Amino acid sequence: MAFIQNEKLFSKKWFKAYGLITLGSFAVALGYVFFITPYRIVPGGIYGIAIVLHYLLDLPVGLIALCFNIPLTIIGIKVLGPRFGIKTVVTFVLTAVFVDLLTFYFGEDPLNLSKDILLSCVFGGLVIGFGVGIIFKAKATSGGSDVISMIVSKYTKLPIGHSIIIVDSTIVLSGLLAFGDWRIPLYSWITIFVLSKVVDVVLQGISYDKTLFIISDKYEEIRSKILNDIHRGGTIIAGKGMFNGAEKQIIFTVVNRRELAILESYINEIDPNAFLTVINANEIIGQGFKSLNDKLE
Repeated sequence: MAFIQNEKLFSKKWFKAYGLITLGSFAVALGYVFFITPYRIVPGGIYGIAIVLHYLLDLPVGLIALCFNIPLTIIGIKVLGPRFGIKTVVTFVLTAVFVDLLTFYFGEDPLNLSKDILLSCVFGGLVIGFGVGIIFKAKATSGGSDVISMIVSKYTKLPIGHSIIIVDSTIVLSGLLAFGDWRIPLYSWITIFVLSKVVDVVLQGISYDKTLFIISDKYEEIRSKILNDIHRGGTIIAGKGMFNGAEKQIIFTVVNRRELAILESYINEIDPNAFLTVINANEIIGQGFKSLNDKLE
C-alpha cells in the first residue's frame, strides 16, 4: 500500500491537504490556459498529449486529459498495485475541470503573448511548477505520464528517472510531428526546465547555506573558530590520505555565505594549503536549522 497517504476525514490535516490540492490544481490549470496551450507548447505529460490532440481534433484540453488519466490510473493500479490514492484522482479531476472552466471564461488566448512566446514559456513553467510543487506538498501526484513511466520502468528495468525523460521527450517530439514547427520542442524544453526548478524550490525552499568539508593539519584551530566565533556546530570525521596513507581529520559543517567568507579568510591565514570542498546545500534539516517536524507540518 505504498504511496497512499490518508488523513482522518474532516481533520485539520485533511482540510490542509485538500486545500493544497485545490490550490495546486488551480495553479496548474492557470499556467496551461494562460501561458502554454494558446501557443502550442507541449511540455510533456498528459497535458502535452492533450494540447496536441486539442489542436488536431478541436476538443477541450481538460476533457482529453481526463479521458487519458482515468484509464491510465486503472491500468496503473492493475499493473503496479494500489499506489495511486484518492488524492491523485481528485487532483487530475480538479485540474481538468479548472482548465476547461478557465478556457470557457477567459477564452483561448487570454493574454495574447504570441509575439513573446519565450516569456510565456518561462511564466508558464513558473506557474505550473508552483502548482505541481503544492500538489506534491499535499503528498499527491497529478497522475498522467508518471504512470506510463512507471510501467515502462517495470518492464524495461530502466531507472524511473530515465523512463520519465523518455516518455516526456517522446510527447514533446510529438508536438514537432503534429505541428511541423521545430521551435515547439525547443520552447517546450525551456518550460520543462523552469517547471522542474520551481518544483524543487517549492518543496525545498531557497537555501543560501553551504556544506563544507575541510581537511587541514590545523583542524583544532579551525574547529575553535567554527564553534566560538561563527557559532556553528559540525562533525570531525577520521580519514586517511589516499596518496601516503597519513591519518587526517575532516571537518564537516554547514555555514551561510557570510560565514563561509569569514571561515575561508581565516583558514587562508593559518593554513593556505588546507583542502576545502564547498557544496550548495539545497535543504538542511536538524538542530540549528529547520526541524524535520516543521518541514512535515
